[in-house]
Amino acid sequence: MDHMKKILLLGMPLLLAGCHESTTSHQTAVKEIPAPAYPATHRDTSVSDTYFGTRVPDPYRWLEQDTAAAVKAWVKQENAVTQAYLGQIPFREGIRKRLESLWNYPRYSSPFREGEFYLFDKNDGLQQQAVTYIQRGLDGSPKVFLDPNTLSKDGTVTAHIAGTSADHRYAAIALNRAGSDWQQMQVMEIATGRHLPDTLEWLKFSGAAWHQDGFYYSRYAEPQPGAELSAANRFQQVYYHRLGTPQSSDRLVFEDRKHPLRYFFAQVTEDQRFLVIDASEGTDGTELYVQDLTDPAQTRPQLLAEGFRYNYSVVGTEGGDLLVYHNNEAPNYKISRVNPRTRTFTDLVAERPEKLESAGTAAGKLFTSYLKDVSTRVFQHELRTGRQEREITLPGLGTAHGFSGNHDDREVFFTYTSFTYPPTIFSYDPATGKAGVFRKSEVNFRPDDYETRQVFVPAKDGTRVPLFLTYKKGLRPDGTAPTLLYAYGGFNISMEPAFSTSNLILLESGGIYAQASLRGGGEYGETWHKAGMLDKKQNVFDDFMACADYLVQEKYTSRQRLGIAGGSNGGLLVGAVMTQRPDLCQVAFPAVGVMDMLRYHTFTVGWGWVVEYGSSQQSKASFENLYRYSPLHNLRAGVSYPATLITTADHDDRVVPAHSFKFAAALQEKHRGPNPVLIRIETSAGHGAGKPTSKIIEEQADKWAFFFQNTGTRPALP
Repeated sequence: MDHMKKILLLGMPLLLAGCHESTTSHQTAVKEIPAPAYPATHRDTSVSDTYFGTRVPDPYRWLEQDTAAAVKAWVKQENAVTQAYLGQIPFREGIRKRLESLWNYPRYSSPFREGEFYLFDKNDGLQQQAVTYIQRGLDGSPKVFLDPNTLSKDGTVTAHIAGTSADHRYAAIALNRAGSDWQQMQVMEIATGRHLPDTLEWLKFSGAAWHQDGFYYSRYAEPQPGAELSAANRFQQVYYHRLGTPQSSDRLVFEDRKHPLRYFFAQVTEDQRFLVIDASEGTDGTELYVQDLTDPAQTRPQLLAEGFRYNYSVVGTEGGDLLVYHNNEAPNYKISRVNPRTRTFTDLVAERPEKLESAGTAAGKLFTSYLKDVSTRVFQHELRTGRQEREITLPGLGTAHGFSGNHDDREVFFTYTSFTYPPTIFSYDPATGKAGVFRKSEVNFRPDDYETRQVFVPAKDGTRVPLFLTYKKGLRPDGTAPTLLYAYGGFNISMEPAFSTSNLILLESGGIYAQASLRGGGEYGETWHKAGMLDKKQNVFDDFMACADYLVQEKYTSRQRLGIAGGSNGGLLVGAVMTQRPDLCQVAFPAVGVMDMLRYHTFTVGWGWVVEYGSSQQSKASFENLYRYSPLHNLRAGVSYPATLITTADHDDRVVPAHSFKFAAALQEKHRGPNPVLIRIETSAGHGAGKPTSKIIEEQADKWAFFFQNTGTRPALP
């Protein structure tokens, strides 16, 4: 399951943060800033498309050519207007300094074992990228293994371990530049940190599945110059690379020449017996191919589970069988033992009323992670029979991730967090069931000063929508608290409780952070997901609007103090809601959003989302559904829209910036009213993953400054 999620619209939440005690100051008046004069954006009225007899103008299509000189000039003009406006906000710099001070604490990942060594990631605080360290044993002295900060001056190159060899000698390193999804793969020797000469190019959404003296990986053909960040990616292939040989001699292992728009992700089971290839036509539904690498008669992967109605993922092996996590006849997912020769599925862990969010193996055990009303519950099982041995005690209602590792590990690591619990790494002993803190976050935060409440909001059709509210203890709902409502609502992704540093400014200023779990997500299994996709996408928007209305009706906030936010598919959510209900809120933050629902499938990997959204070319009904809510096509002339700060990046090749460019141009053209409608375009950055710390802090400072300014409130700063 997680393999295919690498290609999803992974929107980044405006993260929740810890706070210090301070006086509430949101009653203080804020001086108004006049709306700016927007650049005169050229409209080409000759451009249009006809869908099933309906002509749809597209006057800003020229903005899709992100490398064109005219587009670069437009970006420069828009950024100048945006920065001029933000520069007038008196507390902008104070927010930036506050966020910088809060970010300045060590952050760690869980360690993982490679033979006698342990590796982990650490960011000292304000480093642009986390550094990977290595140490001999858990008590050894850590040394730098991989430091991405040395690979570029501005911290825009990211590097992570994509896979390690079974003998723990080598690690494949995936590098991404300037936020692009394109990867370069290199190889390092684990014990020495020595770089091997092997270098692979034009990988995308790939791991490194090691077997013997090489690894399997996924790549595309080299794109045409100038089209690297916008052209549709077709015919992904799986290759095998043998160490010490050039990429040109790599062996083609798997392809499908009949279906150009499929993804293929390779993995090799820990016992080195099976090559598994997950095939996908999009972001939902997989097909499994398996090859027994110990059988000379099997020369290529064979179909194990036909797609693409269900999701399948191999989580381990036992006794020559595969352990498969899937939702075939199990909307809440289950785990089956699968005989790869007979393709026989036998239940190992049966479906439960709660969603089985994930599963993993480590230390000779099977671990299952369930969601109970959007909070994690984890269980340990006997690997052979699936018999439940115990539930693992967690600190509270929150989110736990990890519970995977090597078969011969003696301990397992996991990370626990919640809205008021900074990420903490625990070590767990499967033999005794005891867990203890391995590494505690050092963030300066007093969780006892804040509380989280979960409510269930009735949607338009009566569906109960979970909504988390986090605020300072003692808050009295009087309609004055500045409030940010965040959601995603799609692609089977669950919006679980999480702690972060970014929302600190809001909480310590007496504000409320609200996070909704809308239909379309994965919180309640496949039934919940399907209730918010394709022709039912409007349910997602209705759920979100119901949550916003609830916050006002219950006097947590007012329309004038409410902001809405979402990223990627959540950017689409914000764009659709603000065009359907311009009066819903005062501030809108559509981040890296899918705004042109009629043409999204023509860019890079956008075709992979057709299973979630449908396509304007698929059928008349699909076109009409998309046209009905597409943010770009539902802006109306003369309407006063919320104060809007659109955010995108010039190297986003997941949701290409053309979406935000066209939406911003159309919004500035049609909006009538005093609220500013701006676009902030980050340079040398992508969809969000791997963004340097300094860029994150600057962007979050700009967002919060814009929020407080346009809700007429002031942040509580030191």
